[in-house]
Amino acid sequence: MNPTLNLGLRPLPPRMPGWLAPVHRRAADLVERLPPQPPSALFALALNRWLLPRLPDDARQALQGRVVGLTVRDFGLRVRLRLGPTGFGASGGGDEPALRIEATSEAFWQLARGDADPDRLFFDRRLVMEGDTELGLVLKNTLDAIGPGWLPWR
Repeated sequence: MNPTLNLGLRPLPPRMPGWLAPVHRRAADLVERLPPQPPSALFALALNRWLLPRLPDDARQALQGRVVGLTVRDFGLRVRLRLGPTGFGASGGGDEPALRIEATSEAFWQLARGDADPDRLFFDRRLVMEGDTELGLVLKNTLDAIGPGWLPWR
C-alpha cells in the first residue's frame, strides 16, 4: 500500500472475521434497499474533482449522456452516473445504464490502487461488465492510460 495514503482509508481484510459476517450482511441488506441517488451524487462529486480534469476528449465524448451503473456486490451499493456538459452527476432511477460494472469492494479497491489487472478480474469472474462493450473498452483503456495517479491517495 502506498505510504502517502492520508484519507484514513484502509484496504479491507482479505477475509472477513466470522463474527462480523452477520452484521455485514444486515448492513448490506439495508444498503440494497436504499435509492442509488445519494451515493451516486457523492461518487459524482469525487469523479468531478479527481477524474474529470484528466479525462481525455475522446473519452468525454464517448461517455457524454450515457449512464454507467456500478454495483459493489458485498455492500449492496449501487451507483448510477451520467456525464453531462458540466461534469458527472447522479442518474435518475428510470434511466437504463448503457454499461453495468459489478464487483466486490476488494476487486474495486485493487483496481483503484492499480494492484489488479482488469482483464484478469474479468476472466476470473470477479469483475462483471454488461451492456455496451465498446463503451466498456473506452472506459477501461482510458483508466489504464491515466493510471491510478488520478486518485487522491496515490
